[in-house]
Amino acid sequence: MDMNNKEAITLDWLKRYTGTDPSAYGDWILLTNFQNYVEKFAMRFDLKINGIGGPMTSAINSDGLSIINFGIGSANAATIMDLLSSIKPKGVLFVGKCGGLKRTTEIGHFILPTAAIRGEGTSDDYFPKEVPAMPSFKLHKYVSELLVEKSMEYRTGVVYSTNRRVWEHDKKFKKYLRRVRVMGIDMETATIFITGFANEINRGALLLVSDTPMVPEGIKTEEMDKNVNKKFVDLHLELGIEAMTKIEKEGERIKHFKY
Repeated sequence: MDMNNKEAITLDWLKRYTGTDPSAYGDWILLTNFQNYVEKFAMRFDLKINGIGGPMTSAINSDGLSIINFGIGSANAATIMDLLSSIKPKGVLFVGKCGGLKRTTEIGHFILPTAAIRGEGTSDDYFPKEVPAMPSFKLHKYVSELLVEKSMEYRTGVVYSTNRRVWEHDKKFKKYLRRVRVMGIDMETATIFITGFANEINRGALLLVSDTPMVPEGIKTEEMDKNVNKKFVDLHLELGIEAMTKIEKEGERIKHFKY
């Protein structure tokens, strides 16, 4: 194996990081950064969870739909997208959580981002700042259609991705977020969009609003997180499963366009 070659490196590392042999992955992959999503996915399809004890975990159902918990943060998001380039999936959907920054984005709502501002820094290693972080339109079209069919409350708009985990006390940063008019904030979406573009992987994100951190009473606490998990996570995961299954069954080609 030529370990000076990107494909050889990522193919070797994919199993080591996720615990799943690269040949076992199908064309469609759900990404998350919460282990309970993988556990619920495995329970739903009666599957074994791979990679327990390692940096990432994964599971694959009989239809070839996979889920990977890549961990928290933009560096991990970039890592998994680089590793997935070795198997060339047809599409990945990030089912993550975000903070809602507008009065109209309440806990339990979903955001289907039209773009993400690259405040995390990791994506700078892939493209200059001028390159926008955007999802693949056709993939998001399927997710949007599913949400409409189910009469789900959701928003579209721009989200902000940051490497800062504790910023809720910073009035200057909050003022900046208001100025750039973003709808939500997370740590990974911009990275997934940019690294998907760099690796020619179709990508999308369906974000669950789990807190409203612009006001003190909306900052996430342990109790709030437990309540969100209890009320909304099953629905969030199910929407991801249904959307990716729908794409697979209908078979419409999602083409990766280069700028």
